[in-house]
Amino acid sequence: MVFFDVITRGAKLKRTREAQQQVEKDVAGLTLYQFFACPFCIKTRRAMYKMNLPIVKRSASKGSPYRDELLQGGGKIKTPCLRIETADEVTWLYESSEIIKYVQQRFK
Repeated sequence: MVFFDVITRGAKLKRTREAQQQVEKDVAGLTLYQFFACPFCIKTRRAMYKMNLPIVKRSASKGSPYRDELLQGGGKIKTPCLRIETADEVTWLYESSEIIKYVQQRFK
């Protein structure tokens, strides 16, 4: 499944250098917690790839220190989960469709 994703994902969104630099700055507060072969995680990573969003990805697999971070912060070990950190708060967004909708609205 992962192999199929890699060979069929298509091209990244092209932006001007300045616009891409702004996007890179804006994604600094975002982190995706994931399982590598999870189909919903693949769907989410694929959307982020196509939108050219260099969001930090963390494995929530057993034995990973990020697994405990996900449990402590989000309250459950469920992926994909997008950690959204702003100056005021941290929000944990679950569900691939909701994550994709969020990034599509935020990074039009």
